[in-house]
Amino acid sequence: MGRTKPIVSADYVVGLTDGEGCFYVYVSNSPRYVGGARVGLNFYIKMNERDKNLLEKVRRSLKCGCVYFQREQRKNHTQCYRYTVGSHRDVIERIIPFFKRHSLQSDSKRKSFMFFCEIAELVESGKHLTKDGIEQIRLLKKRMNQKTVGLA
Repeated sequence: MGRTKPIVSADYVVGLTDGEGCFYVYVSNSPRYVGGARVGLNFYIKMNERDKNLLEKVRRSLKCGCVYFQREQRKNHTQCYRYTVGSHRDVIERIIPFFKRHSLQSDSKRKSFMFFCEIAELVESGKHLTKDGIEQIRLLKKRMNQKTVGLA
């Protein structure tokens, strides 16, 4: 029997995400898509290059995504690694269920996650294939990742 690769606890993943993680939705206009835009769902955690092994543990714990070097161009910033999940299937089947089972602690991150889930539901139901659906997604996206995010 082989050795088990190290992982981290669910609480650790939640804490790391509260501090260094991001739920991100991109909407890029393109006439090639039925609704007039492409929608992508992403989750990532970015850390200093010396903490790459922690990101690898997160990747193994969540059983999806990849870790890669992200060159930092700004002189006053250190080089980083990013754990990212961009696969639509992994976001829907692994990331969202994980954070529904293990609640985020910070209000702003939890609210961004709620909007992220609403957008994912719109995509899953095919609403992103309509102009109205794209507009709904854009409105929800504007409410994500703000310092103070209102629910109203």
